[in-house]
Amino acid sequence: MNRRDAVALSLFGITARGAAGDVRPLPDPALREKDAEKYWLQVRREQFLLPGWRAFLNNGSLGVAPRPVVRAVTEFIETAAALVNDEYPRWGYEDLDAERAEMAAFVGCKKEELAFTHCATEAMSVIANGIELKAGDEVLITDHEHPSGIAPWALRAKRHGITMREVKLPHPPQNAGQLADVVVSAIGPRTRVLSFSGILSPTGVLMPVREICRAARARGVLTVVDGAHMNGQVPLRLQDLECDYFAGSPHKWLFAPAGCGLMYIREEHLDRHWPVIVTGDWDRMELKAARFMKIGTNNRATIAGMMAGKRFMESLGPEHVYARIHELARRVYQKAAERPYLKLLSSADDSLYGALVTVTFPENFDFAQLWRKAKERRMWLYGSQRLRISTPVHLRASDIDAAFALFDEVAGYKAA
Repeated sequence: MNRRDAVALSLFGITARGAAGDVRPLPDPALREKDAEKYWLQVRREQFLLPGWRAFLNNGSLGVAPRPVVRAVTEFIETAAALVNDEYPRWGYEDLDAERAEMAAFVGCKKEELAFTHCATEAMSVIANGIELKAGDEVLITDHEHPSGIAPWALRAKRHGITMREVKLPHPPQNAGQLADVVVSAIGPRTRVLSFSGILSPTGVLMPVREICRAARARGVLTVVDGAHMNGQVPLRLQDLECDYFAGSPHKWLFAPAGCGLMYIREEHLDRHWPVIVTGDWDRMELKAARFMKIGTNNRATIAGMMAGKRFMESLGPEHVYARIHELARRVYQKAAERPYLKLLSSADDSLYGALVTVTFPENFDFAQLWRKAKERRMWLYGSQRLRISTPVHLRASDIDAAFALFDEVAGYKAA
């Protein structure tokens, strides 16, 4: 917000919350080089609203918005309410060219290939229901897909008579080559679409996306990548993946607020892809991916927040974020590997995970006690017998230690 807008808002009795004090500059990068732990602790303390007592190990379901994102959302809502700007404060009829161009540069595709959605689930539904398929055509998926990567195809099977087939993945996988071989070898003569997750939701395994998509394309098969966990967790350039379609959820790892998503459609498919929700301009092919955003009035504050999240990531340095969250995940893996009562579903090859590590507990484990004590200690976990641990940038090493201390306590395990 510039000074002119701030003054205009003040005339309506609205103050720009966060403009003076709530959002602080990032710590000096020199501190990161000198004392990384101190640097990231300061980032958590100054850039997030998280109280000190909260240990949040479930970024894989929903991430935490930092202060600059919260400010961007609230400032947009206040500015919209004051009608300071001479345009409708919404999206759903607008092309959002500037925002899409900025985001496209970050995720590595053309602006014309990128549309904004509300989440990866919505993007997967638009993708699945917009591809021309006929009865008998086969969609190949894996047995590790999120329900949002299964249900859209199941709906089409029920309505249009397409078939679905699952390929079983090894867990834990030995290496990327094994995963690629298993998936690609399952492609059959009736397979028209291969739909799989870039990072598997149940286990956090990072799939060899480019190798799979390249092999599928050589066989004339369309590829759909459910990338809900990819944006912000691992380095990503969509064009390098060589996929035909991609669905993303920046509210997990890219610091965005809930209610915003990404959809990529390779340019060659744009004109023949059917929209699912429509209003005027749905058939203006020259709009490219923007025509899939013609869905009626929506809250543009979430878009403002999403762009602020992307800029926050850039201000931290994506390479530093990826390195930090992976370092924390390796700490989780090491601690899990040291405990005989836990079984790891994540690969020993750390190139096959980013910031998600998954373990399984024995069947006789006292989960009621685990959930009760975790709640008492303000520790946010996700799972059941299979438990997936997220390591976002605001997670402290002490949070990981406390989680495993809790596991040990419930298991009655004492290290030698």
